[in-house]
Amino acid sequence: MDTLITKLPFFTPDHRKLAQDLPEFVQSEIEPSANEEGNVEKQARHFVEVLARAGVLEHAVASETELDVRALCLIREGLAYSSSLADLAFVMQGLGTYAISKSAPEHIREFWLARAVAGKAIAAFALTEPEAGSDIAAIQTSARLDGDAYVINGRKRFISNAGIADFYTVFARTGTREGGRAELSAFVVSAKMPGFSVVERTQLIASHPIGEIQFDQCRVPAEDRIGNEGDGFRLAMETLDTFRASVGAAACGMARRALDESVRYATSRKQFGRLLAEHQLIQEKLADMVTELDASRLLVYRAAYLKDTGSSRVTREASQAKLYATEAAGRIIDSAVQIHGGAGLVRGSVVERLYRDVRALRIYEGTSEIQKIVIASQLLKEE
Repeated sequence: MDTLITKLPFFTPDHRKLAQDLPEFVQSEIEPSANEEGNVEKQARHFVEVLARAGVLEHAVASETELDVRALCLIREGLAYSSSLADLAFVMQGLGTYAISKSAPEHIREFWLARAVAGKAIAAFALTEPEAGSDIAAIQTSARLDGDAYVINGRKRFISNAGIADFYTVFARTGTREGGRAELSAFVVSAKMPGFSVVERTQLIASHPIGEIQFDQCRVPAEDRIGNEGDGFRLAMETLDTFRASVGAAACGMARRALDESVRYATSRKQFGRLLAEHQLIQEKLADMVTELDASRLLVYRAAYLKDTGSSRVTREASQAKLYATEAAGRIIDSAVQIHGGAGLVRGSVVERLYRDVRALRIYEGTSEIQKIVIASQLLKEE
């Protein structure tokens, strides 16, 4: 099923070797515990350790060079094929450190990036709030300069790795621009800081370490500000733009697993004296699934290639990749459940787990509706 990578023009020999070697690592290190959903926080920590030992986290954390987005996407697709939690453990190390890598003071950058790559510190990206989801400029969490520290107050919601992260990249209001919109700045906040707390572990339909965090007179040294005051919005957008196509890659991994499971089931299960695969309506589903998957992968790796090769703007391409791949993955996995029939509804089966895991991808890092707005706005700018 993964021969498509060898046929695409977007990759270097190093990328193709990565795509060739990754399945063995995933099969031996990720797949054996992919279906464990008991202690999700413990499992997430385990995956961070496994990924660090194998050197995989080096592809998520930008250090001295820019991220290789094609490698990022290849790894996310490979991990998500087996475990959405392993994929999360990988990408959060990148999301939580990208702004740091771009604009933090050198000693702050070196300290946290080294620990993140080694798996010695788990990262988080604290942007969303109870009243600020897609509308980032509506953030109410505040940061007030007081001597040599910023005093942060406010709440963040739906924060992945809340409770297990050792540090958070936090976006807070440091002023107000014309029109009442927030002037945002970014900070590195250690989980050990007085005034920081995790107030809720949020239960989702799929296993995911996520929750709500609070800052109550939390004093953060001024040197832990990332970039200048007012750089927060730009840094948040740069982070999301860089990682957006990789959300589509994760969707492709889930969809590819669903297709593999469906082909395997359809070629072994008999109904009405024939294999499911011999029924034309099942063939139709399989044809639609593989075609949408191939189209998704083409969009994802086009966007990643353009980003890596220095295109001046890839906003539209990244949003197209994220939009189409996540929506298509939902349809592909739904078809996989239908092909499996009652067996696809059994709690813990691969396609049932995929059905729960894939739903969040159409929401986080910009909903499908937001992606359509971005795509249209970029298209109109090009006219």
